[in-house]
Amino acid sequence: MNFETKLINNISQIKRPISILSSGRVNHFDGNIIYCDPFPAPIGSLCVVKDQMGKEILAEVIRFNEKHNMLAVLENSSHIVSGCQVSLKDNGRYIDVDNTLLGRVTDAFGKPLDEKPLGTIKNKWPLMGKVMNPLKRSLINKPLDVGVRIINALLTVGQGQRLGIIAGSGVGKSVLLGMMSKYTEADVVVIALIGERAREVGTMVNELFDDESSQKITVVAVPADRSPLMRIRGANRATAIAEYFRDQGKNVLLIMDSLTRIAHAKREIGLSLGEVATSKGYPPSVISMIPNLIERTGTGYQGNGSITSFYTILADGDDNNDPVVDAARAILDGHIVLSRLNAQMGIYPAVDVSNSISRVMNELISDDHLNASKLFRKHISSYIENKDLLLMGGYTHGQDKDLDDAISMWPKLIDFISQSNSEKANFESSKSALLKLYE
Repeated sequence: MNFETKLINNISQIKRPISILSSGRVNHFDGNIIYCDPFPAPIGSLCVVKDQMGKEILAEVIRFNEKHNMLAVLENSSHIVSGCQVSLKDNGRYIDVDNTLLGRVTDAFGKPLDEKPLGTIKNKWPLMGKVMNPLKRSLINKPLDVGVRIINALLTVGQGQRLGIIAGSGVGKSVLLGMMSKYTEADVVVIALIGERAREVGTMVNELFDDESSQKITVVAVPADRSPLMRIRGANRATAIAEYFRDQGKNVLLIMDSLTRIAHAKREIGLSLGEVATSKGYPPSVISMIPNLIERTGTGYQGNGSITSFYTILADGDDNNDPVVDAARAILDGHIVLSRLNAQMGIYPAVDVSNSISRVMNELISDDHLNASKLFRKHISSYIENKDLLLMGGYTHGQDKDLDDAISMWPKLIDFISQSNSEKANFESSKSALLKLYE
């Protein structure tokens, strides 16, 4: 073979169709993990696997080397066998997003779940967001009205703040999220329902879209029966949608329910890749994922909007020292603890004022508001600490002035905390009610 013939052969190999270069066949299938022939595809790329029945199954590239590509199957299927064709569909780096998504419910890939056509979406945004210079971000200097009296008055939230809602099961977490979604003054509300029961997803969506504020809400729903990678992708997609609207100058409220189930999904992936479980069964990749996800929210550059985010964190067995709780609490700008004891007493929202904190509240409110909130906390803590003593009759009036004040104020304090889910309490009315309490 002469030099010209070799050159022609080499050129013909270079100009082979992309479909050939970006495809392979399944070599091994272990659970939800596929090992196939190596072909050029970055981590996070979406591929199509044609199974034995001719059905196209979506899979995502999670690792590769010179011997094989490793893909995680995104759909349940028992018909994938060795030799099935695998081909690259999309690099998975961008999502389609614009105002068309408002008032709609979509899945992890942007497909509508409300059985209505979505129409043409013109703009794109990186699924994993854009890296921001922390020194160029705007400061948090304005409160955000979330429509809940106890939060507006005693745990004031700033535009661009990130908070966690720490709660066990059955203490009114979903009701509180629904109230904030409907009553907030944010321009856009992005709700991510990740790993929730399908029944709860349906119930919450029906309640949200039965309200006049539904046209500023968009929901990304990935129920618990979907694959771990779809749950993680849903969380990243919801965050990317919030980032897009922040870039448009909107003040966005992002509600993610729940961060714990996203961590569980990441744990499944990490363990399947052979990571060593460290703290309570969580591999290191879970702890590193949490700040990566949370730090994408917050304030934007000068002239842009903000993302105020709430992440629900499930405290299994009411254990507030879970690794996910600790990791999130360390990176967030505050946390709201929901108390089972309050829920048992019929106090809703069941916010535990003594153990909740907003780290930017002092910079946002006036001195009289701050002083009243301190007195409220003092009276709540004093009463709860001495409740057993009071019930046993071991306290005599006059021994402690602070406790005497707490006892006399207790019914008013409970009335102030309690709020029906059909009642809206804006920021100014919440502040006025607190100041009136301590006139």
